[in-house]
Amino acid sequence: MPNKNIVRLAIPVAVGGLLLTGCSSDDGGSTIKIAYQGPLSGQNVGLGENMERGVQLAINEANASGDYDFELEYFAADDQGSETEATAAAQSAIDDTDVVAVVGPAFSGPTEISAPLYGQAGLAAVTPSATNPTLTEQEFGTFLRAVPNDNAQGAAMADFLAAQDGVDSVMVIDDVTPYGEGLSDVAVASLEEAGLDVQRQHVPQETVDYGNAARGVVESGVDALIYAGYYEALGPFTTRLDEAGFDGIGISGDGSKDEELVNLGGDATEGWYLTCPCTDATEEPGLADFAERYEAEFGLAPGTYSAEAYDITNMIIEQIAGLGGDPSREELYQALAGVEYQGLTKSFSFDDAGEFTNEAVFFYQVTDGVIGYLGGTEELIG
Repeated sequence: MPNKNIVRLAIPVAVGGLLLTGCSSDDGGSTIKIAYQGPLSGQNVGLGENMERGVQLAINEANASGDYDFELEYFAADDQGSETEATAAAQSAIDDTDVVAVVGPAFSGPTEISAPLYGQAGLAAVTPSATNPTLTEQEFGTFLRAVPNDNAQGAAMADFLAAQDGVDSVMVIDDVTPYGEGLSDVAVASLEEAGLDVQRQHVPQETVDYGNAARGVVESGVDALIYAGYYEALGPFTTRLDEAGFDGIGISGDGSKDEELVNLGGDATEGWYLTCPCTDATEEPGLADFAERYEAEFGLAPGTYSAEAYDITNMIIEQIAGLGGDPSREELYQALAGVEYQGLTKSFSFDDAGEFTNEAVFFYQVTDGVIGYLGGTEELIG
């Protein structure tokens, strides 16, 4: 990976094999594509579509603004949230020479597969949501994480539970995915550091019946449960937990923060807490105008990581314009690696490893069948 301090001072030049020239549009300018890689089909499609719409809105608004001498086009790279589909999704974006940057991959597992391919192609991959802490340690080359990693999210979960009266013991269950295991590792370490008794279990994502796992939680006698996985598994799991008589505190992460969780789990999800390094665009005053435009465009409110994906896309567009509207992939990556960009949701910048420099985490809770926004960690527990 290029040294970031050098990147910030360098004058970008076109690198022979990586030179990327956009195709001409009807008005004499060039057409440039921005891809999004994430689950656009499959079990976790809700999370993927939230981000996809954020990317599309930024592109649509940029084209309508008349501010640019180039035309932008959206490119979809559907990996179904699966490692097995990640190579094909990434390669589809790489093979289209008009694609100059990728928003994503969305999930940590597919990122481990796709990011090395993007690195070899010199194509910047800026994720709004892949949070496994080890991703930026693997020197993928062009990978940038625009979200706090699970070191922040796992610690926030532990701090929250440690501050609750009557919580002395916690069960941590992961779904045996890179995301779930990474989040669990941090949560367990943070809980132990807080002096709580911790038990850990692994329940694979493809589990059909969560009855045995639910009974195990109840029989353990723990006061709280952390589930590190995705909503499509947590929904049925909460139903089994409710049937087994679990009455402790339940908490999960950003992979579960989707309204489909409530659709799948019904009343059993009531009271569950969710963490996310993402703000609620429908609650934050500074995002009200964005939320209105999003709803006008798509007919529904923005969801998890919609606003963050929108910000990242606009950050990419700004760098494209700053490079004359026709950058090579390498030029654009270098500009993004050294960026300091103020978006609607946060300020974006990256360290030398491509890690995001902000660690804000926010809490939500299912109340009356709706995932409601509670606020930042500091607001809740100091």
